[in-house]
Amino acid sequence: GAAPTGSQDPPSVRLWSDYLNVPLHPRSLHVIRQYLHDGDCGCLEAFAQGESLLQDPACIEELEDRLHFFVEECDYLQGFQVLCDLHNGFSGVGAKVTELLHDEYSGKGILCWGLTPATSNVGVSWIVFFPSLQDSKSSFYRLLNTALGIVHLSQHSSLFCPLSLSGSLGIR
Repeated sequence: GAAPTGSQDPPSVRLWSDYLNVPLHPRSLHVIRQYLHDGDCGCLEAFAQGESLLQDPACIEELEDRLHFFVEECDYLQGFQVLCDLHNGFSGVGAKVTELLHDEYSGKGILCWGLTPATSNVGVSWIVFFPSLQDSKSSFYRLLNTALGIVHLSQHSSLFCPLSLSGSLGIR
């Protein structure tokens, strides 16, 4: 049943897209089950993890089906825009997707936006001198993912533009 009128119960939120005010087409989202918040694999933190997701033939087929669905709706396809996180494993996913687009639609433009969050310098300054092992590992992954993402995404894009709110692409 529906909640009584005047009830302030929050809506059920499972995915990031549940926060959007704009409804998305059901075929425009592909949820990666093993990387949900309650999934069994944990965090998608490395470039190679993202790349390996698109090695699965079933995943590639699903991606191509969804892509062809929207391409066939176009009267005059001019190109693609790809927004991709650079700092985590989604840089590997984005690299494989842009490679697929480049191979399948070689005459079309691909505008790729590489996104990185701004790092927060809030905290005690002694943390900079004595970083924990976990901080070093995540900082290393972030740097490596960003470097690999920039190289691979710019290789298969017509134009690659990194975006960040910090001047260092979010890398400390």
